[in-house]
Amino acid sequence: MRMKMNLDADRIEATLDEVLPCEGERPDALSSAMRYAACGGGKRIRPKICLASAVAAGGRAEDALYPAAAVELLHSYTLIHDDLPAMDDDAERRGKPSVWKKFGEAVAVLAGDALQALAYRTAARAPRKAAEIVEALGEAGVGVVRGQADELAGPAPGLADDFVVRHKTADLFVAAAVTGALAGGGSAEDVARLRSFALNLGVAFQYEDDLLDGDGTLPREEAARRVESATAAAIAALAGLPGDTEFLSQLAISLKGRTA
Repeated sequence: MRMKMNLDADRIEATLDEVLPCEGERPDALSSAMRYAACGGGKRIRPKICLASAVAAGGRAEDALYPAAAVELLHSYTLIHDDLPAMDDDAERRGKPSVWKKFGEAVAVLAGDALQALAYRTAARAPRKAAEIVEALGEAGVGVVRGQADELAGPAPGLADDFVVRHKTADLFVAAAVTGALAGGGSAEDVARLRSFALNLGVAFQYEDDLLDGDGTLPREEAARRVESATAAAIAALAGLPGDTEFLSQLAISLKGRTA
């Protein structure tokens, strides 16, 4: 399974290259900004979850390539808009200038808009259950925006922290797992198990991020406790799936205590 997913990482890049506008396609600034955002590195965690979920549901990873690319396109759009001066005002992303810093704010907004639309167009090319896949992607797209808006509004005692983590981070993990399970022909029960896995994995991922960056709103002990609890719940949710779940369980373990 590990070798299979490594090979499919190359296929994710090939699929992104296929669906993105060609370098130099008019207008050049927009095409370049879209490719810069979507092909600018990153661990590709979400598309890998999508492919692995198709396998865990008893299907084939290759059937989830378009949904996997769609999730990454949607993720790239959220990062562009998240970095904007009106949002987090980050001038750097993954060791390089953020999209707005390199191409200007107006082009960055348009590139994010175009990537979001392209994500749905790409998801619609799934070999089965395309309408359900697009719906799941749309649910995540709205959820991420809700999380961002709530974060901008400021903390509400006892509520905002969980809400932002659930929507701004975990919703895209859920979209990856659900769209992969649907593309792989999974049953309703399989989809539900993978949804639970991804929700808990996304929560653990964000709290681990907070520990790594040192900028979380929770005490370190509580954040660490939540990482442990959510990781255990994610792994437990994989029980009963008809396909190979090794990649997903190992991913959950590897994201806990990561250093980058």
